[in-house]
Amino acid sequence: MDYDHDRKSGVSSFYGDRRPSYDALHNPAAPNAPTHRARADSSSSFFNPNAGLPPGAGGGAGYNRQSYYDVGRQEPVKGMGYADDPAEPAGDEWDVYADFNNAGPRYSTAFGMGKNDASYRPINSPQPSSYSQKGPHIDEPQTPGGNVELVTVPALGPEWKASELRDMTSAGRREKNAESRKMYWKEFNRGERGLFGVRWLGKRFIVFFCFGFLVAIGIVLAFTIPREPSFLFNNNKPLQGATGWWNSSIPTQFSRSPTNFSFPAFADIQVNTNENYLPLTFSKLDATVYDLQTTKQVAFGKLNKTTVPAKEYTSLQIPLNFTYSAVNTSDQTWTQWHDGCENKGISTNGTRPAVQFRLVLEMAIQGLIGTKSVSTTVTNANCPIELPMNAS
Repeated sequence: MDYDHDRKSGVSSFYGDRRPSYDALHNPAAPNAPTHRARADSSSSFFNPNAGLPPGAGGGAGYNRQSYYDVGRQEPVKGMGYADDPAEPAGDEWDVYADFNNAGPRYSTAFGMGKNDASYRPINSPQPSSYSQKGPHIDEPQTPGGNVELVTVPALGPEWKASELRDMTSAGRREKNAESRKMYWKEFNRGERGLFGVRWLGKRFIVFFCFGFLVAIGIVLAFTIPREPSFLFNNNKPLQGATGWWNSSIPTQFSRSPTNFSFPAFADIQVNTNENYLPLTFSKLDATVYDLQTTKQVAFGKLNKTTVPAKEYTSLQIPLNFTYSAVNTSDQTWTQWHDGCENKGISTNGTRPAVQFRLVLEMAIQGLIGTKSVSTTVTNANCPIELPMNAS
């Protein structure tokens, strides 16, 4: 079987021949013509479709611009008022900003505005209106071509609904506010809304902020909250003799009838504030002395508001007023303190018996709630005073 690769397409209708019939009964007999046409260059048929055809055959359309449907002019269509179009007369160009900057034409003089402006353009009526002929201005002359003003009449809205009337009542407003709060809370829980309308003030931010705030407060309180101090007592001489104004404010005496004694003294103590970062202030510091054997109170004293520095040992002297009354000289408490404070010359070996007592300190510190108390027991203390030789 021979293949002719340079032949034209077998579709003869494409090149202008009559379309063959596919009906076998109406298919005309083939003409007595050679079965093979002359060879022709396929590339030349693109530019010369009639090449290689026998004489008398119809010419084909070929590939040229004139063989297709004319779609119209190819250049841009003008005639829209372009300045460079000679077919159109030059006129006012349309300004898109005219309606926004009040530069456009005015068609109404409502409220006395725009009538004298150059942009005012009255609309002429071809004939008088029926209202002008029948209305209250019937006496006024009506001429064709009179000015017509454009007036916008607001449309009437619908009547109030029952729900709208309820929304205007106090109960309706309360319901709307409750519904708004409920919706706000739901949106806040879903993370769609933050506090005060700020989106990023959501639950996560509040949790981290509260955690950081509590940590900061804890750090600040760790340095600012005062700690309860510790006290040190002078073991050698816990009671000191009174001096200055305190010595002259209380008389020194031991009386047998009535049985009593009184004298001033100081309690010598030290305050340890090493655990405090800020100065410590005592709003109240009271001292009470009890006899160690009979547990009866023999002295009381207090110190006014006092501030001590931090991280130091500070010495304090609390003024004490020793005062005690008994029924007779056989009272054990009176006897013990009388013997401990007698003159050294009366004793055989020049040594007085020691006094024994319990010292209780009760204090109130600024920055701490309530009162604190500490106590100490002294078993070998010297009396802070010495009675004269002729004392009874």
